Amino acid sequence: MDLSLVERENVLLGQDFLTWLWFKTDNDTVLFSLADKRTFTVHMEQRVSVQGGEGEGIETATVSSPRGELTEAKTGLRTGKKVNKAQLLFTMDQDQWLVQVSAADFGLSGLKPPKISAKDDEGDDPDAKFLEKMFLLERCLEMFDVVFTQFLALRMSRDWAEETARVGRWING
Repeated sequence: MDLSLVERENVLLGQDFLTWLWFKTDNDTVLFSLADKRTFTVHMEQRVSVQGGEGEGIETATVSSPRGELTEAKTGLRTGKKVNKAQLLFTMDQDQWLVQVSAADFGLSGLKPPKISAKDDEGDDPDAKFLEKMFLLERCLEMFDVVFTQFLALRMSRDWAEETARVGRWING
């Protein structure tokens, strides 16, 4: 098995996923549901990186915008670049998780979960804050899995061709 081919396919899948997610969340608030029926939203946040070309001709453009205006990155999509990194904001109730996702290996970095109370009350379990933080990290991974699973179901369905046409219109629109 040629591992470079597998790596290339993973990168393409990751790029398609992040591009599709940007498309899905650009104009509408999309609600996703967890197994426990709680709903959450996800949005592209202030930092997106697009990449195009091959070999030594790879070009990368990273756009950071405090107001979330990612028009330069979208222009990169129009020239054939693909999203290779994106900052995502997951929101559930009043809680927010901010995380950077890499298309190449689906690596998550810079994860910022919701803040937890730093105040210690008498009689509190000394492990409670650690366990709460771990729960919040797991919740972010669970939300990411739900979104990616929905993408995979669509990608493997007959509706994928129609969806890619909608994405193309969004990129060029």
